[in-house]
Amino acid sequence: MPYERKSPRPPRYDHAQAIADLSAADPKLGKLIARVGPFTMKLASAQSPFEALLESIVYQQLHGKAAATIHRRLIEGFYPLVGEGIHPSPQHLLDCPNEQLRAAGLSHNKALAVRDLAAKTLDGTVPTLAHIRRMSDEAIIEHLTQVRGIGKWTVEMMLIFRLGRPNVLPVDDYGVRKGFALTFGKLKPTDKVTPGDLPKPDEMRKRAKRWQPWCSVATWYLYRACDLATEEAKLAK
Repeated sequence: MPYERKSPRPPRYDHAQAIADLSAADPKLGKLIARVGPFTMKLASAQSPFEALLESIVYQQLHGKAAATIHRRLIEGFYPLVGEGIHPSPQHLLDCPNEQLRAAGLSHNKALAVRDLAAKTLDGTVPTLAHIRRMSDEAIIEHLTQVRGIGKWTVEMMLIFRLGRPNVLPVDDYGVRKGFALTFGKLKPTDKVTPGDLPKPDEMRKRAKRWQPWCSVATWYLYRACDLATEEAKLAK
């Protein structure tokens, strides 16, 4: 049996209240919310930080299908040791030979990142799930970006889509910046995006002050603005 995660679930915060607050505080964002419709975001299964970051490292710079295959091979390579359907521990990752990691499809740099993740999980730099749930967003970013190959954006995605934190705005994310330009700037769905079309982080943070404490919900809708633009551009052809 392959390694299976629990089914996705909605975040625990009150997203109906979030939508009401955002629409009242920012009418332009409210128009986007009305166009998109219900907030249907689901959280990825409650993996441990180690498991979630291991998957993030594997998926970096790869298409989803290829990354999923490598991730599956990596986990299944430990079945003779840990049992079928069981995720390997950090110690298992540290103890395994390099050949095993490379055979799964990991590059040299990703193999080094996986080992660093395992070591920093064992020394406590990467907290347990129970501990991380009690930490602030800023403290989580500070801890997890100490791992080789893990940047701020990766942790922000984890905060929004795995931990269900309600107030995260990834200002360096291309999709969020494009959604912001489509919603608040002059960018049209049929326009070819240039760097000058995209907002600067300070501009986004300034507007996002009115979105507090629901920036994660606003972020999800900015992603959907990109989806709407893609659909409209197709219809315009």
